[in-house]
Amino acid sequence: MDTAIDTDVLNALLGRFVADLGATMAAGNVVVGHRLGLYRALAQGPTTPEGLATRAGTDPRYTAEWLLGQAAGGYVSHDATAETFWLSPEQDLAFADPEGPAYLPGAFLLALGALRAEGRVTEAFRSGAGIGWHEHNEDVFCGTEMFFRPGYVANLVSSWIPALDGVAAKLEAGARVADVGCGLGASTVLLAQAYPRSVITGSDYHAGSVDTARKRAAEAGVADRAIFEVASAQTFSGTDLDLVATFDCLHDMGDPVGAAAHIRRSLAADGTWLIVEPFAGDTAAENLNPVGRVYYSFSNFLCVPNAKSQAGGHALGAQAGEAALREVALAAGFTRFRRAAETPFNIVLEARP
Repeated sequence: MDTAIDTDVLNALLGRFVADLGATMAAGNVVVGHRLGLYRALAQGPTTPEGLATRAGTDPRYTAEWLLGQAAGGYVSHDATAETFWLSPEQDLAFADPEGPAYLPGAFLLALGALRAEGRVTEAFRSGAGIGWHEHNEDVFCGTEMFFRPGYVANLVSSWIPALDGVAAKLEAGARVADVGCGLGASTVLLAQAYPRSVITGSDYHAGSVDTARKRAAEAGVADRAIFEVASAQTFSGTDLDLVATFDCLHDMGDPVGAAAHIRRSLAADGTWLIVEPFAGDTAAENLNPVGRVYYSFSNFLCVPNAKSQAGGHALGAQAGEAALREVALAAGFTRFRRAAETPFNIVLEARP
């Protein structure tokens, strides 16, 4: 076997390693900036490290080092002559606007929270055991909402709901909706805000998430129309529903066919199942790209372990793809299934009885 080393190939590999190592450590610094309000303070205008420290109430030396690392990564802007830092409009949108459609720190909060389980995941590789969603660090729950919410803000009401056959009109007139696997309730609250005549019932098996979801709905002023229950995808309440939605959670379930069958029984004859899942092709080769890498990596720490912790024998993973999801829907008795919309991070599927 030829063991000669191609230095160009090796150097390219080392270059990817340096980028990955920098990104790994940058994750912690982004979360620090998020927690301390450094990005929001920087959004007030150009300033020096000392000026930002004064705004944010932080130590100047730590703040200076943080700013230089952020500038090196392109997350903040820097004038070396004036020794000032600021956020461009794009950086502001991405790092200083938690209510906007492109807020990024949640992804890093989720990643750091998931990585806290590294020891348990390593052991699970040996044993084949599962790790339930509820067993993870609190940052996983908060980070998941922060990671996915911007996509819902940008797309749910403006494009995903209108892409479904007749659903927008039902919601506007007043519909009965179930948001299954709702987590902290971001999607439930957004639907209740957009469609005041409809009642949205969010459900999740994790009681702590449901408690937070209720608080979020109250803070948003929609607690009378966004209500919540602790229930699994196979046991949530409601019948004759106009819409059931599963946002980025079907692939996490150990028994997705059982969940789909319960959804079908819960729907009205002309009801709709909205399935939002991570973007993926139907073959592994289609997913060997940066987005696929993100989802496969999260899946090994969160999605597959959760599915293996539940009965049912499935572990679809975050890169299941449309064909596998179609099989789940058809096995549960749905007769119509189509891709209604997509984004770079999500596929949006519609299933009908």
